[in-house]
Amino acid sequence: MRVFVAGGAGVLGRRLVPQLVARGHQVTATTTSAAKLDLLERLGAEAVVMDGLDAMSVGEAVAAARSDVIVHQMTAISGTPDIKHFDRWFAATNRLRTEGTDHLLAAAEATGVSHFVAQSHASWNGIRKGGWVKTEEDPLDPTSTGKGAEAIRHLEEAVVKAGGAVLRYGAFYGPGATGDQVELVRKRQYPVVGNGAGHSSWVHLDDAASATVLAVEQKARGVFNIVDDEPAPAGEWLPYLAACAGAKRPMRIPTWLARPLAGKVAVTMMTEGRGFSNAKAKRELGWRLRYPSWRQGFKEELA
Repeated sequence: MRVFVAGGAGVLGRRLVPQLVARGHQVTATTTSAAKLDLLERLGAEAVVMDGLDAMSVGEAVAAARSDVIVHQMTAISGTPDIKHFDRWFAATNRLRTEGTDHLLAAAEATGVSHFVAQSHASWNGIRKGGWVKTEEDPLDPTSTGKGAEAIRHLEEAVVKAGGAVLRYGAFYGPGATGDQVELVRKRQYPVVGNGAGHSSWVHLDDAASATVLAVEQKARGVFNIVDDEPAPAGEWLPYLAACAGAKRPMRIPTWLARPLAGKVAVTMMTEGRGFSNAKAKRELGWRLRYPSWRQGFKEELA
């Protein structure tokens, strides 16, 4: 197929493009920076500069590509994590998940693109009721990340309404994905908050990419959790990450102290977060993970 990857130079896009090319697909991949065109071409894609927040730029790029499917991987997450000021840190990404999604869907309709696959998020942001592990039938927490939760809801509703596939990726790790977090762990600036009972789900970039290829090839519809087999509490995965990184065991701080220092989002994630099940993706997409657990993946990545 002819596959249009919006955001092909991002951490996931750089793993996804080569997998699509290896499967025989013709890929057009976008970047906002002309300096990254060579990178995308080396990965095997036809590279174009596109501004996902500019309707005309998106429309022209999609029309020129004449693609069968659009894969929306546009984000703007960079720099040191700033969970305390989450809305500010994710402001540009929130726009890409709202305005950018709308521009891509409009361009798809205008040019007759038959299928659409989009990136969503399912790490610790499941509804904070009931058990620790959520399926696609459970709603996401509407208040977990402020405006970020609103942006994800907009994206998911728009893509599902258009007959596309929403891939709720867990927390990424792998080449280029966790360096900033690991650096904070090594500096002992990433503590366990409170009881550390809040659960998270992880996924290696290569596994996230392979699930995306399957969603493209099978013209999947609906919502899928793209996470590994082992949702786990922060009190378990964070010390293990530190050990794999050769760092001292993370400090533990009480919630009353973490709230003013790290903010509400960090406290919620560490103490009340809900992880996710991947059973639907395995069953309906035939997805098989190279890294079934973050335990194996952290160890290999940080060896």
